[in-house]
Amino acid sequence: MGTALAASCSMHQISSGHFVLSLRKLSRHTSASRWACFTSRNGIRSRQSRKCCYQTSLSTTLQNVVTAASQAHPGLGTGAFVNSTVYLLGLQILLKGLTPAGVAHSWVLGAAIYSAFGPGGYLLVCLYFLLGSAVTKVKLKQKQEEGIAEARSGRRSPGSVWGSGSAGTLCAVAALAMGNATLWQVGFVASFVSKFSDTVSSEIGKAYGKTAYLITTLKVVPRGTEGAVSLEGTAAGAAAAALFAGIAFLLKLVTMQGAGVVAAAAIVANLFESFLGAALQGKALWLTNDIVNAIQISLAASIALVMTAYLYICRLVYVQVRFGCEMLEVMTSFSLVKACWPEKMASNFAQPLCQSQTLVRQAEVIAVGSSPGGLAGEGPQLLLLL
Repeated sequence: MGTALAASCSMHQISSGHFVLSLRKLSRHTSASRWACFTSRNGIRSRQSRKCCYQTSLSTTLQNVVTAASQAHPGLGTGAFVNSTVYLLGLQILLKGLTPAGVAHSWVLGAAIYSAFGPGGYLLVCLYFLLGSAVTKVKLKQKQEEGIAEARSGRRSPGSVWGSGSAGTLCAVAALAMGNATLWQVGFVASFVSKFSDTVSSEIGKAYGKTAYLITTLKVVPRGTEGAVSLEGTAAGAAAAALFAGIAFLLKLVTMQGAGVVAAAAIVANLFESFLGAALQGKALWLTNDIVNAIQISLAASIALVMTAYLYICRLVYVQVRFGCEMLEVMTSFSLVKACWPEKMASNFAQPLCQSQTLVRQAEVIAVGSSPGGLAGEGPQLLLLL
């Protein structure tokens, strides 16, 4: 009996021990499972949080880049970045109109122009490149047979790049250096309007010109002769100048009056280029076609800048004279009133007159700010240049 009772108690203790041990193992397993679940959920949440942060950061960065790139004068860093992106995406198109070396040199031109004149100026240069490349291929086979086609089937070398864009690049550098692009933008537009007009007049004249005349003597010469002009080519060049100046106006690079200024400057520079080609090109070995082009576009930019400054100063003088006349009229009216009326009544009568003249003066000052090239606040700069 005692032996049986002892055995029963022993079995009960073993069972109890196994039960407690099982409970402990279950508890540890449950805790471990809960911790694994907790850390797993936190890991997922952490990864989701990091992913959300990356997306937000990328979105903010892209938004900042787009905002900076859409400004009228974005600056050198943004200009270099945007221009590099365009070149990477459009390299195959660029190589159709430029040699590999020409592409490398044109990158400098593009970066400077976007930095100073923003997307509007950059788009104008892109249009010049596309339209200019297209017009050189008009009746290309016929021009090649006659030996008057552009070299390399119209693909531009580094010399051609700087012959077409040196003046515009200098205007961009000047705008970045001075921190004010408004004035130099007029010269930049005039240089590319002039070069596009020259390209169109030359290529259309060689393709469709019936009779070519040497501009210095008006003798009939073969098409493609340096300094030769034709009615068809000259008309096409003038139309191209007006068209490209109108595009610059639509891009808000110049005002309507400024578009007329740059178109006129372009036509004058083109005629000078023909005179220069007829008189000196071929006689002076250093005077290559690219140098003649660089002189032409520099002249167009200079004429546009001088004409803009002249018109601005004339408008300024007109406003000053008008203001002086208005003030003289007010003083005369006040003197007459003062002589006839008591002092208090004269003072009350003159005060509204003075206020109205002040408003007229403010309106005229605002009007002066909207000069032919859009030169608000450019008076001291223009006077310094002159």
